[in-house]
Amino acid sequence: MTTIRAERLSRSYGEIVAVDGVTLDFPAGSFTALLGPSGCGKTTLLRLIAGFEAPAEGQILFDDRLIADPLRQIPPESRGVGIVFQSYALWPHMDVAENVAYPLKTRRTAKVEIERKVADVLEIVGLAGFQARRIDELSGGQRQRVALARCLVADAKVILFDEPLANLDMHLRAAMVDVFRDIHRRTGATIVYVTHDQAEALALADRVAVLSRGRLLQVAPPRDVYRAPADATVAGFVGRGAIISGSVVAATGDMSTVEAAGHRFFARGGGKPGPARILLRPEALRLAADGFAARVLDSVYRGPVHEVRLALATGEEVVLDSIDAPAAGAVVHIACSDAWVIPTD
Repeated sequence: MTTIRAERLSRSYGEIVAVDGVTLDFPAGSFTALLGPSGCGKTTLLRLIAGFEAPAEGQILFDDRLIADPLRQIPPESRGVGIVFQSYALWPHMDVAENVAYPLKTRRTAKVEIERKVADVLEIVGLAGFQARRIDELSGGQRQRVALARCLVADAKVILFDEPLANLDMHLRAAMVDVFRDIHRRTGATIVYVTHDQAEALALADRVAVLSRGRLLQVAPPRDVYRAPADATVAGFVGRGAIISGSVVAATGDMSTVEAAGHRFFARGGGKPGPARILLRPEALRLAADGFAARVLDSVYRGPVHEVRLALATGEEVVLDSIDAPAAGAVVHIACSDAWVIPTD
């Protein structure tokens, strides 16, 4: 296992600052998701770790070994890193076994050892017996598994994933999430996983690093990023929910009494009394006999529940999940079981 440390990393392309002074640790054996919208800098950060880009400022260390800074750059092939790309990067003229074996052949590993290792990793990714299959005979999910097997066969201590599930349909993505979790348990490798899909990040990683415009906004366990976002940008990007205006009336420890839309309730977080922005998640709201007064705007059936969109007296909108679908235009009341006061600078 390898510890990665990025210190004050910056990288620009002309006038565009892709990574802006990012400092981030990746503990040995951790699974960290780099999450954010397109253009936030997550792929550039991954490429800096891989060695495909050089930092303009800052440095990267693997354990205590300097890997890159503006003056020195260890080449990618010397970093002991395995990479799984969105495009799979498989050779169509080779069969499955030949694709997987390629890293071992470049090391001049003995043929018997290659055959054993290839069989082992194909078993791990669920492709036992597929050695002789052509790449064009495989489904998208199977091709992704071959790319993963090729990465694993080299015994990499660091594995980097660049949007690996972006080209798969919903059902294959769900299946591959289970594969990646199992690979992490089996190998104990330090994994860095780039995605714009928050559901993937929350399901897979033990740490989520949220980026925006090249800056690191928050790094925390998935539950904390979801329930206690560091700012409004993180709150708006991760999960469903609404940010409404209100005020902190009183605060005691980690809990506050807040007021919004003419209703008082409790919320986590807070600080000194005054204006506040409050995050309300759909699962923490329910139709009730009292609470917020709101007018139903519309509802969409999402399978087990209706996603109901409502307007508060302030004109701000919130969303809740309900088994029943109240009629559009109806005035209802909403009870809140959990809320978060978004920290201010």
